Amino acid sequence: MKKRYLLLVLSLVAAVSFAGCKDKEEPQANAPAPTIQVVTDTPTITTEDAPVEEESREGMYRSELTNEWIDEALKDQRPIAAMVDNEKTALPHYGLSKADIVYEMTNSTLNDGVTRFMVLFKDYNSVDQIGSIRSVRPTNLVIAPEWDAIVCHDGGPFYIDDYLANDYVDHFSGTFSRVDNGKSREFTEYILPGDMDKNFSSSSVSPTYTSYYKGQNHFNFASESAPVDLSSYSDAISATTVKLPFNHNKPSLEYDESTQKYKYSEYGQAHVDPGNNNEQLAFDNVLLQNARYVKFDDNGYMMFYAKDTGREGYYITKGKAIKITWTKPEDDCEPTRYYDSTGTEITINTGKTYIALIPDDKYSGLEIK
Repeated sequence: MKKRYLLLVLSLVAAVSFAGCKDKEEPQANAPAPTIQVVTDTPTITTEDAPVEEESREGMYRSELTNEWIDEALKDQRPIAAMVDNEKTALPHYGLSKADIVYEMTNSTLNDGVTRFMVLFKDYNSVDQIGSIRSVRPTNLVIAPEWDAIVCHDGGPFYIDDYLANDYVDHFSGTFSRVDNGKSREFTEYILPGDMDKNFSSSSVSPTYTSYYKGQNHFNFASESAPVDLSSYSDAISATTVKLPFNHNKPSLEYDESTQKYKYSEYGQAHVDPGNNNEQLAFDNVLLQNARYVKFDDNGYMMFYAKDTGREGYYITKGKAIKITWTKPEDDCEPTRYYDSTGTEITINTGKTYIALIPDDKYSGLEIK
């Protein structure tokens, strides 16, 4: 009976998740109907009041991940999505303060809902040490294709096998450097300079964007001269402290008005990066997603429904928050889109972004004040 139940669960997840990258969307099974909230006063968005002439800089272009100016030589380079262990034993993390986008999500239904990071780097060769690197889960292999990102991990449960078999999922597993840090072996793997080059030279994985890439306009970025001001929304609320309902590490984001960034802490302490002068992990944008999930077995293995429609969430920037909905279509390679309460796709600010997938049965524990 237990085996039959597991097969039934996997078949249900497959119906939602194995659609792959394709040109035409199909109706999604088991997804709730969109619940777009409508406010009576349409917000006036200051970034759209007048067109802003885009500047240009010789030899540089705006990153598709952050909208920041970076070397034009990186334009066609695929980002990597590094799976970073978030057990307390794995601290301190190296390289995360230099990441472009940090995803955090529950990694197991056991161990009080321990989380794991999936960390995106465009210019990964400029980072001296990234990690520690740990195993991947199916959810990550559904989200990473949005960026055509190469997943860097160290193994994973058999539940990942069908996802790794997809043509649009490229990955390197267990092929990175070991660092003697005095910890047990599972906490010693890091991406060091030269590791990615060695992986590319010994594989057929392309270091540049593939034909599956659809994320050139993954985010709508505001001009730096006219940043997003969420006060324009009638439903905006103050957001100087964000406490996330991840019981294992109890993370929080505190708004620093002097830098206009959200500083990340967990396990009761500031998250600092010894690989970058102990700089605290900080973000310009925060996106929170209320996400359904399925439990695979009694060992804690689980998967979020990363493809869903009209799910609620929040967008947070510059000390304010608004309610949003998020949608990701059947096509794994299509970006997740975020909409305000009028159903208009949101615009976000230039800079680094933190994205959390929060289990729907824990979402009510989210605190924003």
